[in-house]
Amino acid sequence: MTVWIVVSILVVVLSPLAWLRPSRHQSGRMALRMEARRIGLAMQLAPQEWPHWLKQEPPSPCAQYHRPRRGRTPDTWSYWQLEPGVWVNQWQEVCVDEKLLPHFATLPANVYKVEADRQMVTLYWGEKGEASDLQAIDKVLKALA
Repeated sequence: MTVWIVVSILVVVLSPLAWLRPSRHQSGRMALRMEARRIGLAMQLAPQEWPHWLKQEPPSPCAQYHRPRRGRTPDTWSYWQLEPGVWVNQWQEVCVDEKLLPHFATLPANVYKVEADRQMVTLYWGEKGEASDLQAIDKVLKALA
């Protein structure tokens, strides 16, 4: 009887420690973020207001991977992935830019947005994938920077 009381007390005391352990999903995201850091990608979680017309509601905050742009490039643009392989701008016009489309075609299906301003090229990703997806994202950001 005493053994069962001691065991039940230990279970009650140690059970909250199981809650502190990261889930498999969280561990996968941490591994992807560490791999991104290893290959030189900058990442942060950024709150984002998404357009109402997106078919799938992306998370907010969303993982934002970015690279600084080289030189003084004045062109700025933003494209959202409406569905896999279909990229549209803020007016829901399909992207026809021949410089961007080959790069966009290599991106994973859960990349929500790619934008460029005067200083940075930024990509918003759902972080569901493998290290190979991260390599594709790195190639695209390097090419567009």
